[in-house]
Amino acid sequence: MTRIETPWGPWEPAPLAEVVELFTGLAAPWWVSGGYAIELAVGRPYREHADVDISVLRRDHETVRRLLTGWDCWAADPPGTLRPWPVDEPLPPPVYDIWVREGGGGPWRFQLTLDESDGDRWVYRRDARIHRPLESCTVAAGDGPPRIAPEIQLLYKARDPRPKDETDFTEVLPHLTEAQRLWLDGALATEHGTHPWRARLRP
Repeated sequence: MTRIETPWGPWEPAPLAEVVELFTGLAAPWWVSGGYAIELAVGRPYREHADVDISVLRRDHETVRRLLTGWDCWAADPPGTLRPWPVDEPLPPPVYDIWVREGGGGPWRFQLTLDESDGDRWVYRRDARIHRPLESCTVAAGDGPPRIAPEIQLLYKARDPRPKDETDFTEVLPHLTEAQRLWLDGALATEHGTHPWRARLRP
């Protein structure tokens, strides 16, 4: 794991298996997201990860905070800053990013992200025109944790791709089905119009 210094303290991500174990008992949908979700889709490690990302639905975020009683949770509220998020405090709709560490302080261990939904549909928080059935948004592999569908994670990464995002796209592209490629191409067209990944998604 890579150690990264921030104005709010260093990141020393917990092993993915430990974070997954923490969420296994959650009585609400959750899934591995970020770079690890892409790596799980590829089926092998190919780069280092500076953090561990877990996503849940905004409608369940207070339940998740109670699960994390004893952990020190800080919300990006407003974005670009961090402030403590106590148990039983509902977060306002613009807030979706939470950093989590052990209760005694120390380095940040994982990141929690809130996704939007409407009934039984997942809604892309950056553009509500993009949505799909919730049941289609996660991959529940028999030998691994639930993870976000790779085409959805790539959509989040596509806005301003960093070198690691380009690497993720290149590595997972051969593993995408035709349906996944078509969905991502359409979502990129809706949000961005033109995008350099679109040509690579086409056969």
